[in-house]
Amino acid sequence: MTTWIPWKIARKELKVISRKRSILFYNIGLPLLVAVAFSLEIKNLTASGIPGSFSLGAESIIYLFVILATVLPSTIAAYSIVGEKIEKTLEPLLATPTTDGEILLGKGIAAFVLPITSTWAAASIFMAATDYISRNAGLGYYYFPNWNAGVMLLLLTPLAAVLSIEVAVIASSRVSDVRGANQIAGLMFIPFVVIFFLATQGIFSFSVGNLLIFSAVVLIIDVVLYFLSRATFSREEILTKWK
Repeated sequence: MTTWIPWKIARKELKVISRKRSILFYNIGLPLLVAVAFSLEIKNLTASGIPGSFSLGAESIIYLFVILATVLPSTIAAYSIVGEKIEKTLEPLLATPTTDGEILLGKGIAAFVLPITSTWAAASIFMAATDYISRNAGLGYYYFPNWNAGVMLLLLTPLAAVLSIEVAVIASSRVSDVRGANQIAGLMFIPFVVIFFLATQGIFSFSVGNLLIFSAVVLIIDVVLYFLSRATFSREEILTKWK
């Protein structure tokens, strides 16, 4: 049985990533740290009962996991091209009959799997801790899961991760160092942070309708960037001009 080529590329990428301790710690440790830190914050918030701002606070924290999804994948995606070029492991892949689309998709899958898994795991820990704490504090029911959190985590978070990956791939195919590609891709968190501050100021609400509209916008941008990434990825230039 022939293995799907992008998945073969993704498995190779994941093996390389598994040897990069700094990337592993960043992509696994940071979401868990956020989950624990904000679970303690929820505990402090409900120490004297459930405040009126509990709903906004809990959903704002869930939204932070969306922001994480715009940051974490860029470290892997940026390394996927520039890092391999520096270590001279990219040229053998580019010299194969594999298409540009297959290479980009395989690298994208590898950059997506670890961050999205760790983000979902950390968010699940936070939601479980929040339910336990708030129910004991007198809420009387389990706050999570709810539709707002579902749209954030199951729709907006993956779309945000794909956005980060596509920008990182475009950047890493045009610059010559990992740090530069990572810094460019890292800028993708800014629009999501703006939404967060608008929500905390009461200008934007984390309603299902608003979240679906925001997700649709991100989806459109993802589609545009997909075609842009294919158009800007030049294996011939990488093979002949990169030093």
